Amino acid sequence: MMQSSWLCFFVFACTCIAPAFSSSSADDIYSTLSFFTSYYTGGEKLYGKLPKNTRYYNFVRKYARFQILEHCTTNATGLYEFKGYLFIQFPFWYGGDPSQNDHNYHGGSGSKAQGAVKFWLKGLWSEKSRQLMLVGSASWTVEGKPIVLDAVLDLNYTVNHNPTLYTGYISGTLKSMVSTNDPGYFDPFSIFSFPSLPDYNYSLLPQALGGVFSSDFDVQENQWPSYEGHKYCWVIMGESIVLELEYAAECRGQHQHCSPLGVGDDGSLPRFMLLTPIQCSAAERKLRYLATFQNTRYDQGFSPNSTVIGEASWDDKKRELFGIACRLLDPLNRSANEVGDCTMRLSLRYTSIFTIRNDPKLVGRFRSTRNVEKFGYFRKINLTNFDGNELVTLPDVIYEYTKLNRVSRTSCTTKKPVNKGNTYPDVHSDNMRLDMSVQNSRGENFAWVYVTPLWVGNDLYQKKNKKEISGPYSNISYMIRLSSSTELEFGYLFDRLNWSTNHYNEVEVTAEGVYSAETGYLCMMGCRKLESSTYTSMDCEILVSVEFARLTGMGGSPTKGTITSTRAKTDPLYFEEMMMYSAVYYGEEAAQTIWRMDMEIVMVLISNTLVCIFVVLQIFHVRRNPKVPPFISVFMLLVLSVGHMIPLILNFEAVHLRSHSEQRVYLGNGGRLEANEVAVRLSSLVALLLQMRLLQLVWTAKQTNENGERKAGFVLLALYVLGGLFALLLNWTSNKDVYGESSVGAFSKKGRKYSVMSYAGLILDGFLLPQILSNAFRGSVEKALSCPFYIGISAVRLAPHVYDQYRAHNYRAFDLKKTYYYANPAIGFYTRACDIMIPFGIIALAVVIFLQQSRGGRRLAFFFET
Repeated sequence: MMQSSWLCFFVFACTCIAPAFSSSSADDIYSTLSFFTSYYTGGEKLYGKLPKNTRYYNFVRKYARFQILEHCTTNATGLYEFKGYLFIQFPFWYGGDPSQNDHNYHGGSGSKAQGAVKFWLKGLWSEKSRQLMLVGSASWTVEGKPIVLDAVLDLNYTVNHNPTLYTGYISGTLKSMVSTNDPGYFDPFSIFSFPSLPDYNYSLLPQALGGVFSSDFDVQENQWPSYEGHKYCWVIMGESIVLELEYAAECRGQHQHCSPLGVGDDGSLPRFMLLTPIQCSAAERKLRYLATFQNTRYDQGFSPNSTVIGEASWDDKKRELFGIACRLLDPLNRSANEVGDCTMRLSLRYTSIFTIRNDPKLVGRFRSTRNVEKFGYFRKINLTNFDGNELVTLPDVIYEYTKLNRVSRTSCTTKKPVNKGNTYPDVHSDNMRLDMSVQNSRGENFAWVYVTPLWVGNDLYQKKNKKEISGPYSNISYMIRLSSSTELEFGYLFDRLNWSTNHYNEVEVTAEGVYSAETGYLCMMGCRKLESSTYTSMDCEILVSVEFARLTGMGGSPTKGTITSTRAKTDPLYFEEMMMYSAVYYGEEAAQTIWRMDMEIVMVLISNTLVCIFVVLQIFHVRRNPKVPPFISVFMLLVLSVGHMIPLILNFEAVHLRSHSEQRVYLGNGGRLEANEVAVRLSSLVALLLQMRLLQLVWTAKQTNENGERKAGFVLLALYVLGGLFALLLNWTSNKDVYGESSVGAFSKKGRKYSVMSYAGLILDGFLLPQILSNAFRGSVEKALSCPFYIGISAVRLAPHVYDQYRAHNYRAFDLKKTYYYANPAIGFYTRACDIMIPFGIIALAVVIFLQQSRGGRRLAFFFET
């Protein structure tokens, strides 16, 4: 504490007399002293230890950021005063929102701690010792009470001249300035960082490149690119590269001499290496980097026990990146080197030729130069990265088409323009990128497919300088990813696709072929990787065809396509044809579709409002005519009530604005559409409640011996049951024919849901049938139903079929059910034939009611007399 006390005295005793540096040199010193690092230790008393039950904890990458804000000189030579802050993000906190720093959680000692802390600091910088020491405080809470954390930050910086791997680092501590029994005490933080240094000296590379490494890649020489000087750092610098580790065969049973940094806590070998560049010299083509060994593809932060630091250089002659790697030792002891054991070597290169079978990939070696009998020796480790589409933008990567002859023999390349006035997407446009739903031949959505162009001709898809393509066809290659939906897995229908799933549970298909902007047809042959195989073991008997929607005009079909196996059905790799339907419209059509959806929501609201008005008028009619209620059919009111109740029950999740895991329609304004859908459900609920009130009035007025009502009930029950069984039989047989008995249960559940909803809609269209039968059996002459009620509701039921025909001729069909709010084909019978027959039936039933109430029920139903 003595050093901290003297510092406090000196800081407050010194007076700033002038700015310490010019504006240009100030920027340099600010960048030198400020840093960002993902490695620190200590501080567990503030943020708590990782609990056994992690259910209520949020996890983020921890980091520390130190930022200089102000500076001035002092009356002591070479001593300057600085002001700044240190922000420390903790690795986890109890519940809450990661973006909010004031969410508390329980720490290790029963206290409450926040997700981050920020110290405001003031102190001195010594140019001679390269040391920065500051004091300051941070606001905190313990047991809900605010306290102040007083602290001293001591940082040791890299040497000023020719820093090397041994001296090019920042280390320091953040310590509490109070006693251990004080509420504001916290255990020390140790901070360590490797900054980017403009004058860094790559001192270890000469010994690494002194003939120790020899290239042993078994590939053709022309597969590897050469670089111009300005391209080197552009290739290397950027996001971390994840490399998969492949150990020697001897490491499968035992782990001795297998891992450079030992095994994990569970005794397993690391599966991945995360290569993170620190800085790069374009002129020298040299690199300083960190390499972390871990068991996940994701960055787990910095740890000296699993990280090596090194230098590397690009060799133009061998077209390879060679490097040296050193193990980290004690980063906090200034008297000792922070690195040691520099006997590890790294080599990397990537293929420059991309084909349908061969993705561009990083390959490399990580090995030891020690003798087998020496401590620290480990066997050679192969490094591989197969994320080919992440590497296609690297310099000198080219694509070679190998399947165009096969594509030219397919039928989809012989398509002729339907109308010469139609315009289709340009091959370089964003419309060539697709997100599509995938259906089986039954029409069930079971997956999503993401279709991304990679190459157009010999150029990258989104290259700025695009070349004009001559001829009717354009060569194009795609990366296609199929992702199984949460509702249905691949295994139900396409179990053989499971052989190709990657780490993300996706099926990847690389495809190439031709596209015609005159016809809008895309025809390709594709290859999919097979599980537990090398990249050369693939199924390339896949035909992919896409028919793009035209850019101009309305009506017609959306973008759609198929993925088909060209193998025989008896082949083990054969899979059933999959249909793809676009989930995204072109910009103009998206706006028109949103307008249609808004219009349909308004129409639903108007329809529900009219139903409410007609039901209220019928209630007034019942109250004005006390003799009417016994002659109103209870079954008719039940049909109206249940017919509106079923959609509400099946879609009740819409009231809660649907969970984010559901399928979304990418048209924009999603929140507004969801809110409008809630309004639709609420209006339907109001209509249902009014119908229930009318049912109550009629039910209480009914006499006990209603023979006519019972007879009508038996007939209706028989008709409805037979109709329902017939609909279910059609649903079951169609599933059985397509999928077989084993898959019926998996795939027919959702189909039965929509069948029930469609059948309920049909019953609702015929809501007057119970009243007609009741009048016939009873011989009623009373005007039980008011004209606005039965004519108005009939018109409401008839209008969707008229609108469906209007929509079919003026809007492009959209295959996602959730874009339809009015006259939804998924929950009703809306075809050209049904749009004629059902309205005719509705009108006929209304005419019969009119004649019965004006002339008597039996006169029009003499065949019901007993």
